[in-house]
Amino acid sequence: MKLFTHLSSTQDPVERGEALGLEFGDKFSAVAKLYLEHFEGLGISAEKVRRIAETSHASLQAWAPDLAAEADATARAARMEPWKLAAVGARTEILAVQPPRPAGECSTAVLTGPGRSPETLQTWDWHDFLVPYALLSSFVSHAGLKVKMFTEFGTAAKIGVNNAGIGLHFNILAHSSDSDQGGVPVHAVARRVLDQATNLEEARTIAASATVSASTSLTVFEAYDAGSRAAGFELSPAGLGDVGPGQDGWLFHTNHFLEPGLFRGDTMPADSSTAERYQHLDDIRGALAGLQPRDRAAAACAGLGESAPICMSADTSKPLIEQWRTLLTISVDVEDFALDFYAGRPDQAASHGLERF
Repeated sequence: MKLFTHLSSTQDPVERGEALGLEFGDKFSAVAKLYLEHFEGLGISAEKVRRIAETSHASLQAWAPDLAAEADATARAARMEPWKLAAVGARTEILAVQPPRPAGECSTAVLTGPGRSPETLQTWDWHDFLVPYALLSSFVSHAGLKVKMFTEFGTAAKIGVNNAGIGLHFNILAHSSDSDQGGVPVHAVARRVLDQATNLEEARTIAASATVSASTSLTVFEAYDAGSRAAGFELSPAGLGDVGPGQDGWLFHTNHFLEPGLFRGDTMPADSSTAERYQHLDDIRGALAGLQPRDRAAAACAGLGESAPICMSADTSKPLIEQWRTLLTISVDVEDFALDFYAGRPDQAASHGLERF
């Protein structure tokens, strides 16, 4: 996965979208083509893909018109049919019509508490054939906040930080209430939190205001004068779940619901790696605190290297849609408004070091 960088100072979503489309039009078009082929390979009809994409975009227009305007401007500048870009923006909503795959994706660890700054680490696990390149973006939101984020070409946001001291990690979930109704894209919910929220309460209000058709966990954290705090907001069509850290300040999330009521509707397959990855983080929690990102990545592997549960390597003997890799290891620094990242597994990040954005 090759990472590209985009810097913008405009608060105008149309100007920002046009600039993105002009600079990276080929990337947006290529990623959309790959996703449309992926949906076809999964047996989701082209008609259903387009319907969900357009319905989700309409939901976005009603809920966050500035984000819809940015996406429309990007599509125009990239000379794309708008629904094709919207299909990437709503890729989670489209994938929600299929049973979730057992491998699962993404592991998140966040430590907060009195007298400490947030310490975080996330792996992003996905199909590398869908992400030949991705985007690191720095911009000023319509609300006037400076934002830095990592995302795919076509999704509104994934992992990021704003200069109000809010950071966010992102984990996909699966629930029996997920549907093909085309709700607000969950990636756009993450983006609006980064664009607008200045504290956890505002982040929760934003998350609760979105009518979604797919499920996701947003792990949101903030620094304040006396320390830091975090919350896991579990989005689903059945409602919003709130999950707090343990007594030691650690909040972990992989790809199953933690809120008891929502967990009863969890549809992640029993053979998914989500429970194993969560247990791994829980087992090593005592070794993760007080470390710099490179050392935290090393500690997260617990001496197991690429065999650690949170390090995912593709089994090339399986069909492409069953091949998963850890494409990114990332830590969010809310104090210095920065992202520390490595395009690969935590063991590789520990060996080679992380870059700062």
